[in-house]
Amino acid sequence: MQVNDPPDVGQPAPEFRLKGPGGQPFTLSEYHGNRNLLLAFYPLAFSPLCSHQLPGIQARLARFRALDAEVLGISVDSWYANTEFARKLGLSFPLLSDFDRAAGAAYGVLVPGRGYSRRALFVVDKAGRVAWREIAPGPTDIPSTEDALAALEGLA
Repeated sequence: MQVNDPPDVGQPAPEFRLKGPGGQPFTLSEYHGNRNLLLAFYPLAFSPLCSHQLPGIQARLARFRALDAEVLGISVDSWYANTEFARKLGLSFPLLSDFDRAAGAAYGVLVPGRGYSRRALFVVDKAGRVAWREIAPGPTDIPSTEDALAALEGLA
């Protein structure tokens, strides 16, 4: 599978169709014209650092929603595993399954030879364009949710 370069700010965000809670499909385009998005890529459900990263986003969820943004977590885990992971962590935003790794490859965050994505945050505006992005440089780095919130404030 070819991994693309991450989309630059101002470029269209790559479309996806991923399974979320209950196996329900989620697409990027269903949010066009309606909501901004925070796409939160994380490597693996139940890993220690991801178990720290996602509750940090949950703690700021009201702020994201006040800025007319929906949060979507994305990992290579099955939607079954993501559902249980969200329940365990008390998350109220959907975790989506990129089981075939197509979204991670399209967003340039899939780690070649590893089969999982790097930690990354993408703010996608209502027009479906990348408004901000941060891709963690290393496996123990976590992108800044505060910077993502600042990017969303700039869209308001």
